[in-house]
Parts: sequence; C-alpha cells; structure tokens
Amino acid sequence: MPDRRVVAKELAEIFKLVSHPDRIRLIEELADGECDVNTLHERLDLPATRVSQHLALLRAHRIVEERREGRHVFYHLTQPEIADWIVDGLDVLKKLLISDPKTGSAVETVRRLWTHPHH
Repeated sequence: MPDRRVVAKELAEIFKLVSHPDRIRLIEELADGECDVNTLHERLDLPATRVSQHLALLRAHRIVEERREGRHVFYHLTQPEIADWIVDGLDVLKKLLISDPKTGSAVETVRRLWTHPHH
C-alpha cells in the first residue's frame, strides 16, 4: 500500500502544478513547439512577468526546459503528453457541464484550439 500513497502524492503534486488557468494555457501553447517569453506573453495576452513566473515554476518541476540561443531563451515541454492529458480532461469537463449548452460549446471550441498536430 505505501506505493499507492507515494504515487498518489506525486500525482497530486502534478495536479496542483497544472491547476492554474495560466499554466494550463502555457502548457497548451508550448504543445505546438518551443516559444520565448515575449511570444507567450503576446499569444496569451498575459503580462510577461507573469509568464516568466509560471515558466520558472514549471521549470522547477521539470514540466518545461529552456534552451538558450544567444540572449534568447526558448521553453519547451519535457513531456508533450501532458498537453494531451489536459485535452483529454475536456471530456470530463464537458460531461460535468452537460446541462449548460453554452459551456459545452466553449469546451468544443477550446478542444479545437488545443488539438495539436501530435494528437
């Protein structure tokens, strides 16, 4: 039984890490390939400082890695499957929100946006 506790604890840590809406959007944006902070800031309409803070947290937990090219720093997912995992979660969300057609429609719109070539 201790193995289940250890694994459950580690999984809960990942859930906590990706439980922020900005980090979900960052992960999905990085699923399309590596980006720098300025590109992510523009695409997600988030302050660059907030993007940097989230990326630092994701990097500390080995969800993203950085690659330096001169003065530019590019970020990419260490395991692109995490983006697939989030998209798969949309099925659960849609079923939970089945009584709200407006939200169900939004889920499908987001699914189309977040479905990447590697899916």
